[in-house]
Amino acid sequence: VQTELEPIELEDGAAVPKEFANPTDDTFMVEDAVEAIGFGKFQWKLSVITGLAWASNYAMEMMILSILAPQLHCEWRLPSWQVALLTSVVFVGMMSSSTLWGNISDQYGRKTGLKISVLWTLYYGILSGFAPVYSWILVLRGLVGFGIGGVPQSVTLYAEFLPMKARAKCILLIEVFWAIGTVFEVLLAVLVMPTLGWRWLLILSALPLLLFAVLCFWLPESARYDVLSGNQEKAIATLKRIATENGAPMPLGKLIISRQEDRGKMRDLFTPHFRWTTLLLWFIWFSNAFSYYGLVLLTTEFFQAGDVCSISSRRKEVEAKCSLTCEYLTEEDYTDLLWTTLSEFPGVLVTLWIIDRIGRKKTMALSFFVFSFCSLLLFLCVGRNVLTVLLFIARAFISGGFQAAYVYTPEVYPTATRALGLGTCSGMARVGALITPFIAQVMLESSVYLTLVVYSGCCLLAAVASCFLPIETKGRGLQESSHREWGQEMVGRGSHSPGVTRSNSGSQE
Repeated sequence: VQTELEPIELEDGAAVPKEFANPTDDTFMVEDAVEAIGFGKFQWKLSVITGLAWASNYAMEMMILSILAPQLHCEWRLPSWQVALLTSVVFVGMMSSSTLWGNISDQYGRKTGLKISVLWTLYYGILSGFAPVYSWILVLRGLVGFGIGGVPQSVTLYAEFLPMKARAKCILLIEVFWAIGTVFEVLLAVLVMPTLGWRWLLILSALPLLLFAVLCFWLPESARYDVLSGNQEKAIATLKRIATENGAPMPLGKLIISRQEDRGKMRDLFTPHFRWTTLLLWFIWFSNAFSYYGLVLLTTEFFQAGDVCSISSRRKEVEAKCSLTCEYLTEEDYTDLLWTTLSEFPGVLVTLWIIDRIGRKKTMALSFFVFSFCSLLLFLCVGRNVLTVLLFIARAFISGGFQAAYVYTPEVYPTATRALGLGTCSGMARVGALITPFIAQVMLESSVYLTLVVYSGCCLLAAVASCFLPIETKGRGLQESSHREWGQEMVGRGSHSPGVTRSNSGSQE
């Protein structure tokens, strides 16, 4: 057996002689396979299924809050603080579970975490339709929020099957399902509420989750997760399945098994490479949810008053009435909800157009800045038409900022902590959503302008935070291992550092 071979030099661009070439010695990573297979039939199916989860498990259940609260306020004669608590308890559940679902997804798989969260939401969503008293529906809606906290893991699973060039556009297009879900919920409420009531609305709104739960059996586990957890055979089977559905060839060689790591550890988010990124992302996600849901609550207040300057006088009139006076949502109110929801579609289109042109960081910064500017313009005593336009633009851009954050966050974290990173960011978003009712409703009663300053100032700081993010993920692949410097695995094959060697055994050092 010849143990040593004489080294030879090849000219630049020269092919390796056949006697020296051995295809079985070549290796590839999951990133290489996903890029080689490309976007095809499999990703189209995955887009629809992930979008269904986004519309049914997230958008519809969240839109219910703006419809259910005034209905129960009238039917059960609830004071204002109990109505606000009914909204806040959902965000408490989401906040408390986001990190847990991320940890489960990193430890046991993205598909496992997603299935459990969907079944959880389905069960308690239907059960909340049978709540006999306020305390019961408060607990059950909190448990629904606990399940909704796992929905962002669908984005993690989705992103890990997307080639680099299609990732940003596809994740943004998934956000279209959010708008579709909210529009569908409003239309469902128009049909159900006048005849069947709010209980049937809760039950019917949860049923689309049953369809997604059935389709979950088609979903494969993430090949990146399987490789990271040492299950090479399953990862190869998944990649071959995708290649077959897309009609594309698999890369030649052996699949590299990345160094096995402890998955889902919070300390990994605060390593020197990611500490600053994590802290800035937490504030960005907090500001996104704080401003987005705050604007949703403010929109109803502004429309009912006619303009910003009329809110104070309207408050005085309300205080003079009986404290139990309430108003059911009218057809005009549902129309206003529908119009403000439709602003999400242009938000998706604008973000889709600029995110691959100016980058993720600048897209988020621009979205926050436009929202802040529109908030300051509300200081003017504008008419209802101008008010509608400003609210429309503000909601379009703040939703666009949310979408850009959903693109950036899975891209910036390595596979070992990707789900946990997204989960903790989602948890910080729920903190913002939990606080915002006290600003948009309680503080608004004392000072309209102070309320607008809070939202505008928060988004201005978030725009600055977006600019200070140390990593721009535009044009990069998904990072596999946290043991490497960020970016070494991002730019594809042929650009690895000289100190990184690939061995036939599939290990990386």
